[in-house]
Amino acid sequence: MNPELDPTLDLGLERVIRAPRDRVWRAWTDPDRFAQWWIPAPLQCRVDRLEARPGGALVTRMSGDGEVFTPHLDGCFLVVEDRSRLVFTNGLDSDWRPSNPAPVAMTAEVVFADAPEGTDYRIRVRHGDKAARDLHEQLGFADGWGTVTSQLAALAEAEPR
Repeated sequence: MNPELDPTLDLGLERVIRAPRDRVWRAWTDPDRFAQWWIPAPLQCRVDRLEARPGGALVTRMSGDGEVFTPHLDGCFLVVEDRSRLVFTNGLDSDWRPSNPAPVAMTAEVVFADAPEGTDYRIRVRHGDKAARDLHEQLGFADGWGTVTSQLAALAEAEPR
């Protein structure tokens, strides 16, 4: 577990992805790649906006049938440090308006670093209070974020070198 996590407010995930950091970064910052892994299969993702820059929008929709897409995430990037860190929140929507997103408001930090086997990939999701953190955990944070991280890894690891 990341020692920087506050266990009363944060949830986290760490994994080594067996692909170069550039590939993992591209999977996060290229809308076509992002749509392939961001939502747990068999659900499908549509990326309405992915502007990987501070203040840029991150808006996605999801579908169970590939035809009707419902809102999934409407947020914005707070920090974008090339190939090393992304921070985004759904506490501000893509137009920078304060929001009260369901089921829980969060700020997520994704850190990418070189590892001997590929990319050291770490996520910390911060919550405003213990109740929000606990709700996110009960709703399946570990399974959901774990699944999409596995999907991200499969995509990045399958790309030709």
